[in-house]
Amino acid sequence: MKTSPSWIDEFPARIAELDRVHLRRKRRVVVPEGGARLQVDGQSMLAFCSNDYLGLAGHPALVEAACAGARAFGVGSGASPLVSGHSMANAALEEELARFTQLPRALYFYAGYATNIGIVPALVGEGDALFSDALNHACLIDGARLSRAHIHRYAHGDLAALEAALAQSPARRKLVISDAVFSMDGDIADIPALLALCERYDALLLLDDAHGFGVLGPQGRGSLAHFELAGPNASRRVLYMATLGKAAGVAGAFVAGDDALVEWLLQKTRSYTFATAAPPLLASALCESLALIETEQWRRDHLSRLIARLREGLAIALQGTPWTLGESTTAIQALVIGPNDEALAVMEGLRERGLWVPAIRPPTVPEGTARLRIALSAAHSEADVDRLLQALAELAPRILKMSLENLDVHCL
Repeated sequence: MKTSPSWIDEFPARIAELDRVHLRRKRRVVVPEGGARLQVDGQSMLAFCSNDYLGLAGHPALVEAACAGARAFGVGSGASPLVSGHSMANAALEEELARFTQLPRALYFYAGYATNIGIVPALVGEGDALFSDALNHACLIDGARLSRAHIHRYAHGDLAALEAALAQSPARRKLVISDAVFSMDGDIADIPALLALCERYDALLLLDDAHGFGVLGPQGRGSLAHFELAGPNASRRVLYMATLGKAAGVAGAFVAGDDALVEWLLQKTRSYTFATAAPPLLASALCESLALIETEQWRRDHLSRLIARLREGLAIALQGTPWTLGESTTAIQALVIGPNDEALAVMEGLRERGLWVPAIRPPTVPEGTARLRIALSAAHSEADVDRLLQALAELAPRILKMSLENLDVHCL
């Protein structure tokens, strides 16, 4: 008897299709070399791809704090926070995070992705309405899908469209979700306007400040503080989420806001209730990190100078090219190339020059907007930025010529 081929046999062909459209990803084995340098698959490189925006990931004080935490608490937490995993170190970190963000209460999670995919379904469900910016991070999108609420996806930053959707929604419970700093473009959401709409239409606002925490606002307190919406001006309509593996240099995430809202999330978030708590040694390192973020303003000042230097240099280097630089004042600078193969060619050209700037392609970004996501860090020097600018200026005409030649061949 003849049997039909199994669908499992299709995977090699499906992987080959990823290769054909230049969408197959490859992991690189990295070893930190200090500062902004990494050994990548055995090659020493200057990296512009890390979210370690303040250069704290390898800081000796954080390393020592983690070691002291391991000596005091061991390596693992052993259980869910609601069983026996809520250590003294984790409790102290939550208090420190609430103080730092100037919000009533904070809840510490083991990972950022797990935070958003858990708290969104804990807030809204079937029969409720959810409003999501089109360029939100995947964890917010997945959390929205898991919630089973009716999803309204509005064009990026289109507050008129958001207001129209809010006004038309008959749902009693409405949740607006948005990145505070958008991860692939680096632009900052209009948080005061988002909050005003939530006030007008009785909605709750969930902000993901993964890329603003530690960098924006006085003492790096984040996007809410940047817009003077923390402390005495904090609204009970805002839940503030941020990750701790980027500017803070360690790992994990937290959500902060009104005491009753945070208590509800503690009780109802499945990715909190049913997951092993983060190891206490990480909380020990994070308390040290918060102290450095708060007191070492020079890191943000230096980062601001690097951002300005890069943007000024790219404005010159990109003249005569179809490549565009996104409108961003943050550490994330998006150099939009367009075609996947062209972005990969620029990435490879930089790699040959000892620079690591990975190409970002769909589905992470929209079709036709493959790009270099240049991530700056306080660990970079001005000379590092100048080296990247020189390499891009050399590569641009060569890559564009190659693309035109390929186009001519395809048109024959």
